[in-house]
Amino acid sequence: MKIGVMMGADGANNTLDDLIAVAKNAEAAGLDNVWLANIFSFDAITALALIGRETQRIGLGTAVTPTYPRHPTAIAQQALTAAAATNNRFTLGIGLSHKVVIEDMLGMSYDKPAKHMREYLSVLMPLARGEQANFEGEQYRVRGVALDIPGAERLPVVIAGLGPVMLKLAAQMADGTNTWMVGPKTMDGHILPALHDAGNADPTVVAGMPIVLTTNVDEAKEKIAKDLTIYGQLPSYRAMLDREGAAGPADIAIVGDENQLRGEIKRFADMGVTDFNAAIMNTEAGAYDRTLEFLSSIKG
Repeated sequence: MKIGVMMGADGANNTLDDLIAVAKNAEAAGLDNVWLANIFSFDAITALALIGRETQRIGLGTAVTPTYPRHPTAIAQQALTAAAATNNRFTLGIGLSHKVVIEDMLGMSYDKPAKHMREYLSVLMPLARGEQANFEGEQYRVRGVALDIPGAERLPVVIAGLGPVMLKLAAQMADGTNTWMVGPKTMDGHILPALHDAGNADPTVVAGMPIVLTTNVDEAKEKIAKDLTIYGQLPSYRAMLDREGAAGPADIAIVGDENQLRGEIKRFADMGVTDFNAAIMNTEAGAYDRTLEFLSSIKG
């Protein structure tokens, strides 16, 4: 199982130079990937293209870029450009976002989200494979679009699939799923079986989890609960927490000593997760660096 770090989900007010430094440190630590959330700060695809020019080996991925604000041909062009800029170390993670963002904030329709994603992938995936896109749907009509981006190879695409329909799309139309707020019981009993039942025996499965190495467990969980409150309120994540029997994000966070963290990460690996995406929570002075060092040690 690959091990990477998540940037942008913890509410930290990072500059672009900060993100580049995080990626360089993760690469130096021997980790496999850095994943960048696309919320209301830097555009994740653009930022990762820049980060890729400052790193040599580490994989780069969005976790995730919302689909509604960008036409699938536009996001394909941007993502393939990022792939070319990074020697094809780039993975495009896309997702629906949330009704409160798409409808209430952006004024766009969030009607039929699964149909939207199906049509979106019908346009995006041929372009990701270097093929011409032709599609006639309800939301998208694309005729004879092809992209010529020198240096770009086949683009890996994962989607934020949590419910049954989205997981079927992740398995059958994309390369897999990129999850967040999915605990081990739900991953093993819901996410992985849904992907396999849809006919994908070897999907990419990215498990994004808050994590911190600390002896101050109660204080750390209290801070995580405060910093990640919103994720316990958004319906899609709330459904996953309910499946897990968790009151909030702090209840699924991986918090504790080396043995605790090692055991929980191994649990994800043993069930078939391909990528562990560590959202390191800097709950106290030195916590981030200490946790990164630990992740480096289990990679070595």
